[in-house]
Amino acid sequence: MTKTFITDKDGATIDASTATVPSDRHFRNAWKLSGSVISEDMTEAKKIFKDKIREVRKPLLEAEDVTYMKAMEADDASAISSADTIAKLKAAWDASTLGDSPYA
Repeated sequence: MTKTFITDKDGATIDASTATVPSDRHFRNAWKLSGSVISEDMTEAKKIFKDKIREVRKPLLEAEDVTYMKAMEADDASAISSADTIAKLKAAWDASTLGDSPYA
């Protein structure tokens, strides 16, 4: 029988059958292992979230980038930096500017 292993962001590996794994896989690259429990590293999840914003807004707002970044830094950045749970981080997605959230 073949075993499946999960490797966290720091390279720690665990047998998947013995791990408690988050049901939300959007932030898979932010997973951290503590014993047999895998949770999200919020600092890394925020980086992933910000990268997704950049990916989505680039083709939409390239010409408006300077204006958009000033507006985001004035308002929305605090919602991202103050998020202390994955649910709050997902809620920080600005659908009015970026369109539908990939985290819905």
